[in-house]
Amino acid sequence: MEQQKLNATIVYVLAIVGLLCCCIGGFGLIPAAIAFFIAQSKLKTVQLNPDNYIPESVKSMNTAKILALVILIINVLYLIYTIYRISTIGWDELMRQSQEMMEQYQNQ
Repeated sequence: MEQQKLNATIVYVLAIVGLLCCCIGGFGLIPAAIAFFIAQSKLKTVQLNPDNYIPESVKSMNTAKILALVILIINVLYLIYTIYRISTIGWDELMRQSQEMMEQYQNQ
């Protein structure tokens, strides 16, 4: 029986998109979570029949899962930080600070 290859590309792409979107209030949580769950489900199918899959592709999928998990944790922490800032500073003050930073950037 021919061994199958796991394609970890989609997991890597979703994880990187999640990393890029983490600075937008933690919205990268969605693609990072999807990437993690895809990798998790693929690795569960590998556990049922490990001889049917190429070992290198399984290692690649495991690495992609770890990357997605790290990015998921970063997004959760940034989301908690954003919620904390909004609750302590207030939305209006946060927007005022953001406006000031944009004006300083434009004046340079």
